[in-house]
Amino acid sequence: MSDPQRPRASLRTAVVWDVLAEALDRRVKATGKDTLDVLDTGGGSGNFAVPVARLGHRVTVVDPSPNALFALERRTAEAGVADRVRGVQGDVHGLFDVVERGGFDAVLCHGVLEYVDDPAEGVRHAVEALRPDGILSLLAAGLGGAVLARALAGHFTEARRALEDPAGRWGDGDPVPRRFTAEQLTEAVAAAGVEVGAVHGVRVFADLVPGVLVDTEPGAVEALLKLEAAAAELPAFRSVATQLHVLGERRG
Repeated sequence: MSDPQRPRASLRTAVVWDVLAEALDRRVKATGKDTLDVLDTGGGSGNFAVPVARLGHRVTVVDPSPNALFALERRTAEAGVADRVRGVQGDVHGLFDVVERGGFDAVLCHGVLEYVDDPAEGVRHAVEALRPDGILSLLAAGLGGAVLARALAGHFTEARRALEDPAGRWGDGDPVPRRFTAEQLTEAVAAAGVEVGAVHGVRVFADLVPGVLVDTEPGAVEALLKLEAAAAELPAFRSVATQLHVLGERRG
């Protein structure tokens, strides 16, 4: 199942979207409900909330930024799904100040753990928002991708620094506060009571291939999408991905 309106930027989201859409479809069949309750914590302007709503599900987006929530409101109206998407100001640490504990069939926690003070607590809160057997979709920055990118850019000292730094940072100018290995993410998810179903590498090649090549070569976008999908679950490539995606289910 794919989002028919996903743009050129799908090179950055295609693997996650395809995995998530299939998981939601399985959840629909398992529950017998046509409409699921989905929480998108840190969902911003709706990159995932809008296509999830297009599938017919109800989505609650929790984000600390008023500007992001305003953009979400505008975007959902333009997409014709404003009646199925609700934006709430808040964050994952204070999640249950704004949403119901155990009230969702699926929780998306994308691009959140890098920026919170306590990633383990963030994972626990995301899981506690799930109903039994609910789906967790977790996306976070990968350490290996940053190391590879700095090395390929000729910044070898920064690449080594990222590799050795406990937070995976390459220096004071690094805009990402924290990066993870696949093992760190799966351990945190398992400790929170989620059975890991799959781990994918996201943007294994997309951030390394020159944009002009992709934009000018006929068929390059689709070919690169297929390559990303083929490499996503292979450990050798997953370990050097820009992002890591963990999909799992809360143990009933």
